[in-house]
Amino acid sequence: MPPTRLYRVAVLVLEGAKPLDVGIPAQVFTTRASMPYEVRVCGATPGLVTGGDGLSYNVAHGLDALGWADIVFVPGYRFPDREDPPREVVDALIAAHARGARLAAISTGAFALAATGLLDGRRATTHWHYARALAEKRPLVRVDENVLFVDEGSVLTSAGAASGIDLCLHILRGDLGVAAANHAARRLVAAPYRSGGQAQYVPRSVPEPHGERFAATREWILHRLDEPLTLDVLARHAAVSPRTFSRRFVEETGYTPMQWLLRARVDRARELLERSELGVEQIAAETGLGTGANLRMHFQRILGTTPSDYRRTFTKGD
Repeated sequence: MPPTRLYRVAVLVLEGAKPLDVGIPAQVFTTRASMPYEVRVCGATPGLVTGGDGLSYNVAHGLDALGWADIVFVPGYRFPDREDPPREVVDALIAAHARGARLAAISTGAFALAATGLLDGRRATTHWHYARALAEKRPLVRVDENVLFVDEGSVLTSAGAASGIDLCLHILRGDLGVAAANHAARRLVAAPYRSGGQAQYVPRSVPEPHGERFAATREWILHRLDEPLTLDVLARHAAVSPRTFSRRFVEETGYTPMQWLLRARVDRARELLERSELGVEQIAAETGLGTGANLRMHFQRILGTTPSDYRRTFTKGD
């Protein structure tokens, strides 16, 4: 069901904020008729905030926006390992979380969240270049430098700037469903889905054209989800051996080929549940999941819900 009111999104701009990190949540959750979000960009105080990379920001709102927001984004900023944000900023983040707001960091914004103590004992990530510094500065945080983003429910973190898009689309997918997230991804000309578990920084041990061929194979798969795709079939399309394909595919995506294929099929099933009136058996056949029972099993294991409950959540009506 559509929300009864707009989701409120605050983007907190700290000193040294990186321009792309600031722009990502503001653009993904843009205030427009097709998106049920209202966005406010804020700082420690209203007015001019000196950013990184030669840019500054004239923000209209102060920390009161954190008391208003349902979701607070903390974009990355320069030199996060040198000192913590001002005490009033840390206290405002803690108060927003206590009130029920979700806190989401992009890149080095994780350092600001860590300063609140809310990441203690939780998994978190940040840009790979700063992962060790975050672990050393906040030893109670379980830093994982090998993922794109981490969703711990009320606190979320992501790696470098591009993974901020992945995190925003992940949040949008949870709020509004797959179709809305895919629509936003098309508007942004971004990949509609990259798993948070995908490696954020993988040293390339194969030539670049090899990686491009695997990307083409993934695109090829998405147009043939209803077909009986085996590892041999996929490797043949990529023009490598099944063993090489499996090893390199994990390096590129964080998943084995069959794991990735299964999640792509479930993702397509989610979209069909949202946007069509097809029955579960038909959807299972169209997505290559075989039977309704098989679809239900994978939905429960991957999403923790049933197809019928999912459809009720993300479609209009009773």
